[in-house]
Amino acid sequence: MSPPLRPAYGPAPIQPGGRPQGRTAARWIRRFLLGALLVGVLVVGGTAFRVWQVARIDDRQPVDVVVVLGAAQYDGKPSSIFGARLRHAMELYEQGDAKRIVTVGGAGSGDVFTEAGAGRRYLIELGVPAAAVTAVGEGGDTLSSMRAVAQLAQEQGWSSALLVSDPWHSLRARTMARDAGLQAWTSPTRSGPVVQTRETQARYIARETAALLYYRLTQAPAETDQTGSG
Repeated sequence: MSPPLRPAYGPAPIQPGGRPQGRTAARWIRRFLLGALLVGVLVVGGTAFRVWQVARIDDRQPVDVVVVLGAAQYDGKPSSIFGARLRHAMELYEQGDAKRIVTVGGAGSGDVFTEAGAGRRYLIELGVPAAAVTAVGEGGDTLSSMRAVAQLAQEQGWSSALLVSDPWHSLRARTMARDAGLQAWTSPTRSGPVVQTRETQARYIARETAALLYYRLTQAPAETDQTGSG
């Protein structure tokens, strides 16, 4: 005698353990999505913590060169953000951490001056000897600027550099410099509009976290804003 046929629209087949197959699959999908979400939160949170942690570190030490990351300039005059970086670089130079300062950054669309050129001129006006300041007027973002500096360092026989930028930019700038072949440390500026309020600090930490994750995934720069932090 043949077994009775199962109705076309009946309950889902039962596994040996007693659970319907559909429910088991849905359960594993939920677990996978929850795990992926947890990993994402840990990666983003861990990166944000590192951005914050490195921002608090001043690794000033004797090096071959101090490198000032460019920011906006207006008709040859550095912006307040750029000016704060340049004054900090001069302080490092005067304290003997390096015998040379390199300013970096290209020109924006329609600009007559490069960020590097404006920075060099500003330092000379502050009293730094012209022979001690080199302008590398290349790069519209941190990655291309670091690669240009690394190329110059190779030509000049420099191997170590102290990077000057805003605190929140330090980790990404250091990562890119080291990837370009420089032995790089950071000495962030503690003045300027980027570090004035907690709201501003939180915003820049979030932006730098996203930009650093983007770089690690793509090895390409991420334009964040007009502060030279791309």
